[in-house]
Amino acid sequence: MMKKGLSGAITGSRPGDERGFKLALPMKVQGRDPSGREFEEETVLDYMSHSHASFVLKNVVNRESQLRLVVDLPPKLSEDQDLKLIIRGRVAVLERSREGDASRRVSLALESRYVIKPKDQAGRSSKSAHSGS
Repeated sequence: MMKKGLSGAITGSRPGDERGFKLALPMKVQGRDPSGREFEEETVLDYMSHSHASFVLKNVVNRESQLRLVVDLPPKLSEDQDLKLIIRGRVAVLERSREGDASRRVSLALESRYVIKPKDQAGRSSKSAHSGS
């Protein structure tokens, strides 16, 4: 069953699936490739629930790689402030993308902690976090 949620996002709840949002939010993904080199890539968040996120990534990563997402929050959710949702997770599933290039669809198992910061502080790491559930 699909329903419209906040900002017109589609929420999904198929049997055996958790409830989440199909989104198209710009974000940055930060992490390390298999050789250990750091990367930062701009992409789009496709889906997010309380425990998983899904997006297409051109950089190569391995299963279990830890990634950091810096998601632009839409004005409706951020009370017209330029806020970023910062959350970490581990790569759970890698699939070939439908884009027809070398990119892959990444499913990330999220940590339960997240940080919301103003845009000018989003690049800084922080030990303070809020519980996501």
